[in-house]
Amino acid sequence: MEQVMIILGCVCIVGAAALGIQWYIRRTVDRKIARYQNDLVEKHFEEVDNMYRQTRGWRHDFKNHVQTMRAYLEMDEIGKLREYLNNLTEDYETVDTVLKTGNIMIDAILNSKISVLKNRGIRVDATAIVSKELAVSDVDLSVIIGNLLDNAMEACMKLPQEERFVRLYIDEVKDNLYIYVMNAADGTFKRSLKGYLTTKGKGDHGFGLQRIDKVVKKYKGYRNRQDEGNVFATEILLPLK
Repeated sequence: MEQVMIILGCVCIVGAAALGIQWYIRRTVDRKIARYQNDLVEKHFEEVDNMYRQTRGWRHDFKNHVQTMRAYLEMDEIGKLREYLNNLTEDYETVDTVLKTGNIMIDAILNSKISVLKNRGIRVDATAIVSKELAVSDVDLSVIIGNLLDNAMEACMKLPQEERFVRLYIDEVKDNLYIYVMNAADGTFKRSLKGYLTTKGKGDHGFGLQRIDKVVKKYKGYRNRQDEGNVFATEILLPLK
């Protein structure tokens, strides 16, 4: 009887230890994911702030640009005026707001990300049609859209510039927020029974993919990832009611 009690006691101790280890691992992973999310949001806000700083700077210099062009015109330097206008147009296009949906958060995150994509030689085709207010938090929107476009950018940067592209479409479809992102890829995809895995280094555990999935699960939405040759696509549906 005493031996049985000792065995039962050992089993209980081992079981408790296993539960403790499992709890510790889960807590550690949750902390890493939370830290990743905070870093991601901070990164997005920095990108947004940088974009608007560039815009404010361009507007601040507008008076000087007008004076310079007027001087060229008065001196009848039409060739130099034309060249100045061409350079000015190229400079303006780098900071121009591409999308204006009326939803402040989506406009901010999309335009900042699109600006980064274009600066890296990636062709972007983007359409977004959404309401001013959505039943999805700003942080969750930032996590999903930011991660999708970051992943698309990383995939494109593995390719020659002429092959890089990202297509994005956001709309409200039958009380759902529909988000679709397609991008060029090099065809090297990692999969497990649960889906796609990150192709980054060993130190990256695919927190971006996990964060997207967690937000989709939070809203009881739908997520689908597919690859076809050198193209990768993700579509997400988040219920708005």
